[in-house]
Amino acid sequence: MAIEKGNKKTIRGWMAYDWANSVYSLVISSAIFPIFYEGITSNLDSPFVSETMIKGNTQYLVKAFGSEWINTSLITYVSAIGFLIVAFLSPILSGIADYVGRKKLFLRIFAYLGSFSCMGLYFFSLESIEIGFLFFVLALVGFWGGLVFYNAYLPEIAEKKDHDKISAGGFSMGYIGSVILLIICLVLVTFNNSFPDFMGIADILDENGAVLQSGKVNASKFGFLLTGVWWFGFSHVFFARIKESKEKFKVSKHILGNGFKELRSVYKELMQDINLKRFLPAFFMISTGVQTVMLVAVYFASKEIFTGQYEDQKSSGLILSILLIQLIAIPGALGMARVSKMIGNVKTLQIIIFAWVCLVIWAYFVQTPFEFYITAGFVGLVMGSVQALSRSTYSKFLPPTEDTSSYFSFYDVTEKLAIVVGMFMFGFLEQVTGSMRNSIICIAVFFVAAFILLAFVPKDKIESN
Repeated sequence: MAIEKGNKKTIRGWMAYDWANSVYSLVISSAIFPIFYEGITSNLDSPFVSETMIKGNTQYLVKAFGSEWINTSLITYVSAIGFLIVAFLSPILSGIADYVGRKKLFLRIFAYLGSFSCMGLYFFSLESIEIGFLFFVLALVGFWGGLVFYNAYLPEIAEKKDHDKISAGGFSMGYIGSVILLIICLVLVTFNNSFPDFMGIADILDENGAVLQSGKVNASKFGFLLTGVWWFGFSHVFFARIKESKEKFKVSKHILGNGFKELRSVYKELMQDINLKRFLPAFFMISTGVQTVMLVAVYFASKEIFTGQYEDQKSSGLILSILLIQLIAIPGALGMARVSKMIGNVKTLQIIIFAWVCLVIWAYFVQTPFEFYITAGFVGLVMGSVQALSRSTYSKFLPPTEDTSSYFSFYDVTEKLAIVVGMFMFGFLEQVTGSMRNSIICIAVFFVAAFILLAFVPKDKIESN
């Protein structure tokens, strides 16, 4: 049974999954977990952490996988591995889902995997950091893997003319929900600081009385539990309102590789379409820059901004900057959706990417928290808009088809491979140069390339939809 396009209840149900899973993006990817991770991996009282100097820059080394790593480089490498896994799994699973008509089933599997893995992060510790990273990667796979199937519903629930508005609306719902949960997490941490005995979350000490892990850090772990519960619970609004749209067939071993065959087939079709052939390389560069910025922003600010005389402002300053990004991203996404209606998607994307180029160059020179807050505000303005507009632009370019999962699988594989490149480049440059500021240079290059490539994307078709 085909899904009725334009049905408001269905559209609200689709947006509800953005509300459900976006808490992962904020709490785990961008806010609480990065602050938690940076806190425990820079604690020199721990036997698993040491200090070194690399080209005049102080770096913290953490023991993991039988070696010592710069703490922030390690998390970027682990993240890149997670995205590489998603890039490999996406075509396999989307091929099965399309063949048997079970996109919702696979989205449910990824939602459960991601939400329960977030809960598992409660047990993250330096003593068993490899297990903690396993939960971290599984949560990442659950979130990003599920988006293959979630995004594929957009062409099925709405007409092309409404894609920009609905895509931006979904992102906005996600921002609102994630900010609400972040505030709850902040209240929890603050309450523990004021009443540690009541919360029962005290400092963890070694035999000599040194603080191995503060109660404040431990309290943040409850944010991981809340994230998993929120994601698991609200995802059922989507599952209740969205129906499977195809007849179901039996799964056999012969279709396990069907996704890769479909991916090759989709690639051949896309390369014959001048619009998609030119848009996808630009999208690759956009994703490399945007997603890398989103994933490393807190680590960068923690190491390069909130140090020295600003050290005591670190936790509150990082949270404030993240809230600025999230809150400003809502009107940014909706505003740019309106701009795209007036001047077209591609031209709007060019404006946004030019803004990103300026922001990244500015970030290289940022030294104070106030300057970083200004940067965070402008990042929020263009962050949600570039994601929403990229998704809707791609959906508009697609040829008429019911095989939406395969096309969005290609879209998601492109995005994930871009993130792998961005994260590895960022981590490698920091490992070699000893400074995250030098890694910013490569992000600027990606955005400049995206701006140039967008200039060659035909605009007539996209502006007529």
